[in-house]
Amino acid sequence: MTPSKTPTMTPTMTRSFDAPGSGRQYGLDWLRIGVFILLIFYHTGMFFNTEGWHAKSLNANDAMEPFMWLSSPWRLPLLFLISGIAMRFLSDKLGSGRFAADRVWRLFPVILFGMYVIVAPQSYSELRLAGEIEPGWWAFWRQYAGEWDGPWSIHTPTWNHLWYVVYLFVYSLLLAPFFPLLRRLADSQALTAAGRGAAGGWLGVAALVVLPVLPFLLVRFTLTEDFPTTHDLIEDWANHANSLTMVLIGYFIAKNEGIWKAVDRALPVTAIVTAILLAFLFWAYTHLEIAFSDPVLTWTARIARIVFMWTIILTLVGAARRWLDHDGPLRRYLTAAVFPWYILHQTIIVAVGFAIRDAGFGAWTEFAIIMISTFGGCIIGFEVLRHIPVLRLVMGMKALAPAVAPASTGAANPRLQKL
Repeated sequence: MTPSKTPTMTPTMTRSFDAPGSGRQYGLDWLRIGVFILLIFYHTGMFFNTEGWHAKSLNANDAMEPFMWLSSPWRLPLLFLISGIAMRFLSDKLGSGRFAADRVWRLFPVILFGMYVIVAPQSYSELRLAGEIEPGWWAFWRQYAGEWDGPWSIHTPTWNHLWYVVYLFVYSLLLAPFFPLLRRLADSQALTAAGRGAAGGWLGVAALVVLPVLPFLLVRFTLTEDFPTTHDLIEDWANHANSLTMVLIGYFIAKNEGIWKAVDRALPVTAIVTAILLAFLFWAYTHLEIAFSDPVLTWTARIARIVFMWTIILTLVGAARRWLDHDGPLRRYLTAAVFPWYILHQTIIVAVGFAIRDAGFGAWTEFAIIMISTFGGCIIGFEVLRHIPVLRLVMGMKALAPAVAPASTGAANPRLQKL
């Protein structure tokens, strides 16, 4: 168990996605890229808002909190959905055993390196600001790395923002033995017929919008009150129920052509419903005293949040399929880059924020410094790390392909990089 005592908000597969009859779904790649970049802005916002976090600006205020809250219901669920879709394609290609071995090789080094190297500066900054440790990085790190659950108010070593990688790793290994069964269910006549029904009429579209919401409502009315999100692997039951459900939804719809057609057809409806729910939730988030004064209104908002989570995901997926289903050098570069950016970004934000918080800058100056440092650090970090084989491994990148000599000339091709 390696909980993050301060909740914070990895890799998904870096390939494009195929759906029967529709070719490569580059739109899902663009969504994955967009969500990872959004997380950089979100975690920068955590430095400035009034919620507890690893480091806080002296200019902290609540101005951006409603907008941040509106992104919280769907950011990580969308990533888990895309991960489930990719899981179907990769497991079909590799089989259960090779899939599990691939996930161990690709994710476990990321988790270990992330906990002991990448995340450690976040804990150092947090404990320094709390007055629990004296200045001195190496003295801190030796205790951080050498003592499980050290003598501090936060669990160390920890995974903080890398919890998504940990959960995806665990889900992958748990599901791997069941892939033959899951594949038969996903390709069964019943689910194929359900997909055709969803694509064939507005009743099917309504089912696509309503039915997947039901398990999340069940979790909200049963587990959520007793198990608030902590990112503690063995205590985070409501979060597990929601996240694993989203992975399974992604797995089951990945190759169901009817479902994809229904997503396309539902786009105008889901966009309208999403806009209405967005407006209502924004009102609730900006009028919390009123929203919490009446239990009926409170639970209406809670249910609306869950429905909003699903309708905005359907809207984004449908919009990406319609308008972002194209390839190009930028997509290929960002598809390879955003996961290493994800690994690096929060540590850069926390470290830079910790360094400048007492410098007397205004909020906008701090924001500019952190954003420039974070994006610059992520870009430079990726460009450096991708050329070092051992660091590619701990950043979730594939190994560099060996040089291949053409048979006709014996000359070596330029070195290929599988990103």
